[in-house]
Amino acid sequence: MSALGIARSWLYVPAHRTDLAAKALAGPADVVVLDLEDAVPADAKDAARAAAVTVAGGAAGVWVRMNGTGTPWADADAEALAGSAVGGVRVPKADDPAAVARLADRLGHPLHLLVESAAGLERAAELARCHPLVAGVSLGEADLAADLRVRDPGALAWARARVVVANRAAGLPSPVASVWIDLADTAGLAADSAAARDAGFFGRSVIHPAQIAAVHHAFTPADDEVADARVLLGSLRAAGSSAHVDPRGRFVDPAVVAGARWLVELADSLPTDSLPPDSLSTDSLSTDSPPTPTEDPRDPARLPASAGKEHR
Repeated sequence: MSALGIARSWLYVPAHRTDLAAKALAGPADVVVLDLEDAVPADAKDAARAAAVTVAGGAAGVWVRMNGTGTPWADADAEALAGSAVGGVRVPKADDPAAVARLADRLGHPLHLLVESAAGLERAAELARCHPLVAGVSLGEADLAADLRVRDPGALAWARARVVVANRAAGLPSPVASVWIDLADTAGLAADSAAARDAGFFGRSVIHPAQIAAVHHAFTPADDEVADARVLLGSLRAAGSSAHVDPRGRFVDPAVVAGARWLVELADSLPTDSLPPDSLSTDSLSTDSPPTPTEDPRDPARLPASAGKEHR
């Protein structure tokens, strides 16, 4: 079982920054993703790869984003990760189902595919079904917007809907939302995460620990939601399998039951130390202070995460 569909936050960390990896692993992120791609300069690729394998060997559930197929580093990444203890591999710029299937056979790990081009989006449904080890398909919205020549982020709503359908039609969990790059705009992050949740996404990639609280808030079911779902499921046990009206006057049919069951199972699967849904404070979460609007958020000395092209 992979972390997709359960993990709310996926924190990118440049793999060659082992100091930041240690801080991230001790922090509140549900999953740490060691990045070999955009956050790592070319002259540090070998060191990053070796560090990722070492870190993953000592910490359960660590994922790695490899370099894309066709780059000078992809083959070495695949060779190293195939024999490693990583929890899974993020595959950037996925657009060829046959190539993904070959990579899955070689790696033997769950794959999280990032669709970042028109060609990849057009084949999203095929990618989601191309191999049993494909655990999910998400968008890399910056590259996708550039390839589509889209300037308004809202114009990608149809692409988001398409990838939601591709995942669910293939029996996969809801897709993970792309990174929110404006680190100073936590209100925007909170609103956009809630909108992504309501549009069929679950979880979000983040590039700074200060973003985790808002993301966890959006993707953690509220206590009253879970309580209502438990009441509904209890009424089902009393009424049997037929459609009925529950004690609160709600019409209950199989679709409503499925939604309630998913909500309860999700709530029960979350870490016991998860943030309460009404907590948005990041004071106790940040392993590094968030940059101010005058600072460059891509400065690797400040960020314990990738500023890769998946975001927006």
